[in-house]
Amino acid sequence: MNTQPNDPVYSKQVIEMLTVANEYCLFMEKCDDYPKEDILNYCRHILPLIYLKGSLVKPLIPAEPDDAERFVTEESWESLFNTLRNKFYPDDHFWMCQDPRDENTEIEKNSLAEHLADIYQDMKDFVMLYQKNRHSARENAIAGIASYFMDHYGPAITKSLYALHLLETRD
Repeated sequence: MNTQPNDPVYSKQVIEMLTVANEYCLFMEKCDDYPKEDILNYCRHILPLIYLKGSLVKPLIPAEPDDAERFVTEESWESLFNTLRNKFYPDDHFWMCQDPRDENTEIEKNSLAEHLADIYQDMKDFVMLYQKNRHSARENAIAGIASYFMDHYGPAITKSLYALHLLETRD
């Protein structure tokens, strides 16, 4: 295993992202044990941190791109989604513009539970792949989490924070 100080696989940014991602996953896996307000408050605090840490992970090109894997099954995603949706009811849905820069944009219905489950999927897949004792798996985990930031969990976090803010100001 390559543990050289300049190896991006073991950079401070990656280790911090791994720590925050793991913390989020552990909480979400036990969210059925928490009341709605505790989940909302936790998300208000951890999501900005995930966003920040995700934005600091430098993308890399893995030496063996075939060593990428996904771990979260459709069933486990759906189980988390349903748990969160039931916890948040009737406050799960909110409305947002598709593209706030476009004055002709459509308004779309969003689900806080769906966004949080999507974030979980990206975080869990990252943590699980990084934990494999192979340098190539860790490279793929980093490449994936950097890529998902732009397309998946980054936008999901910004939308979720909007919903969380609306819920906080209503109370």
